[in-house]
Amino acid sequence: MPKGVYDRSKAKKRKDAGVPRSPLKMFELDSMPAEKLTQETDSQINRKLRDRFEVLEVMTQAALGGDINSLIVSGPAGLGKSFTVEKCLEEWDPQEKKHTVIRGYVKATGLFKTLFQYRNKGQVIVFDDSDSLFLDDSTLAMLKAVCDSTDRRRVSYLAEFNMVDERTAQVIPRQFQFDGTIVFISNLDFDAIADKGGKLAPHLQAMISRSHYIDLAMKTRRDYLIRMKQVIKEGLLSKRGLSKSQERKVVRFIEKNQDYIREFSLRIAIKLGDLIKRNERTFEKMAKVTCCKGL
Repeated sequence: MPKGVYDRSKAKKRKDAGVPRSPLKMFELDSMPAEKLTQETDSQINRKLRDRFEVLEVMTQAALGGDINSLIVSGPAGLGKSFTVEKCLEEWDPQEKKHTVIRGYVKATGLFKTLFQYRNKGQVIVFDDSDSLFLDDSTLAMLKAVCDSTDRRRVSYLAEFNMVDERTAQVIPRQFQFDGTIVFISNLDFDAIADKGGKLAPHLQAMISRSHYIDLAMKTRRDYLIRMKQVIKEGLLSKRGLSKSQERKVVRFIEKNQDYIREFSLRIAIKLGDLIKRNERTFEKMAKVTCCKGL
């Protein structure tokens, strides 16, 4: 490039240089190999998913009871992971005195403070969709320390400044013992990331090794659809005032338009339920416009 001529390619590199590229792999529809897609019947998938969610409930109760140090729940968004865990939390600690639920981005300092505040046995921290924790070396190191299976789990953060617990005005020590329990609810496919290799793979393998890990086994469009039917049958829409006839129409709409539905999740079923409750006569027309693409 002649001197003084603006090099667009270098400019683009500079522009992109500060933008982190996430190596994290979310669950994807139909990510299962084609030869396996035809091996399971709907009945087998239904049973498999029921078993997984029953195990999730049992393991969540074990975490709340302090019987396990940490639990990772991995599966696609919007299909009942958080709902199942939150239902157990509400029954166990309705006043929210023994647990906290953290959603979204978490910095290392915020993590260290939260670990200190809920460090005692019988206290529980739930990280729901806080996958930024797995992108930072500092937060990963802390998580590996507090999720370990050893009798004494000590965590350190040797910052050059003192951190204060805002609730008590107490200075947080730079090292303390953690006896609480942590539950991670994640949309990440931990196994796929670990199998792929790369910088994060050994860290996520270490987290799986230290925690009880549940993969909810929803990899295909059929899995998603059958899970949605399960939750609708359990009362997702009837609790919102829909009749059995309206429930069936919602399910038929999803089945008929599954290639065009904007997202396969319980949220879309609720949206469709709201539309049919509003006006059953114009339901399909409204649903195609607001809940589908490409129609």
